[in-house]
Parts: sequence; structure tokens; C-alpha cells
Amino acid sequence: MDINKKPYRILVEGGQGEIVEKKSRFIATFRKVETEEEALLFIEEMKKKYWDARHNCHAFVIGKNAETMRFSDDGEPGGTAGKPMLEVLLGEGVRNVAVVVTRYFGGVLLGTGGLVRAYTQAVQEGLRNSRTGWMKYGCLLSMETDYNGIGKILYLLGQSGLEPRDAEYTDVVSLKVLVPYEMRQALEKDITEATCGKAKIELLEELFFLDEE
Repeated sequence: MDINKKPYRILVEGGQGEIVEKKSRFIATFRKVETEEEALLFIEEMKKKYWDARHNCHAFVIGKNAETMRFSDDGEPGGTAGKPMLEVLLGEGVRNVAVVVTRYFGGVLLGTGGLVRAYTQAVQEGLRNSRTGWMKYGCLLSMETDYNGIGKILYLLGQSGLEPRDAEYTDVVSLKVLVPYEMRQALEKDITEATCGKAKIELLEELFFLDEE
């Protein structure tokens, strides 16, 4: 498949996760963001909310191909917080996502290895409590058939796990169907055969659509 049509994973709804490591609390808060400006506003919001915390470290990834990536250790030793947080996001392939991990210091030093583990685990926990989905490339098709063909088309759509939208019943039946790109050719062939070529199928638009996990 063309690289520009490959599916990519996004955050649908942010959640929160918390771990405790040697009396230090690590709270990971996730937010769906579409722009760097939105990410920076979210980070400021978390810093105000957790103003009394020792650190508010962050990472974010925006764009289908991770065009915009940023992270900050916010005073933790270099490379122990923001970068491991970003690596979790990239490793999970999540886009349009920002995470802030708030640390309340518990009085016990964790060392660099302990900090990397704690920030990594906090992000993993927060991601588990968030909702993600896949942006998939698809085709919006218009289908027109007579009343003899509609039952066959609906059966084939059901077999493919697809649901029609905007159905209109006049002297003919008109449907719109969003079809994953890779399924289009086979589906059109099946419908044409099932209706003996009487179904009229047209491509209206190619687009990315959300398929929730």
C-alpha cells in the first residue's frame, strides 16, 4: 500500500495512570491534541493543576508521520524522563497525543535507571487507561440498485462488516458506504456479480476515517 495510505494509530480519548515508586508518585495524564499549540496549552494546564509537584515532565507526538515531536525532563536528570516517555509513544505508534507525568517526590532518590523505569511505566499505565483507534484509508462509495439487488448488496456489506449510511428508497435504492481502501476492489466485484451488473457504483471521495479499537 502507498505509504500515504497506511493506517496510523491516534489517541481518541485521554486517560490517567498512576504508579508509586519508593514513595514517589508518578501521575501520567493523556490528552488528544491536533497541534503543537494545543499540546503546549495542555502542558501549562497540568503545571497549574499540579503546581505543588516537584516535576511535570512531558512528551507529545503530532501528525500521521510524527512530524512534530517534543519532550522535556522538567528538571529531572537529562534523558531520564521526557525521552523515555516519548519512546513509549513512538513504540506504541500513537499519534496526536500529549502526556504529562507529574512527580511528587517521596524523599528517596531513584537513580537514573529507576527514573527511566518509573516514567516509562507511568506512561504505559496512562495509555492503558486511554482510548486509542486507527485512522484507516478508505473510499466513500455511492451505490444505486433496484429493489431486487438491495438485499444482495446488504448481505455482502454485512459479510464484510460494513454498514450503509444515507440510504434513500425512491424508484431505486441509493446508499453511501465507507469501505476500507484494500477491500474496495473485491467488494465491487462481488456486488457487480451478485446484481448481474445492474448496481451502479461510484467513488465519491477517498479519505481517512476512525476505526476505534
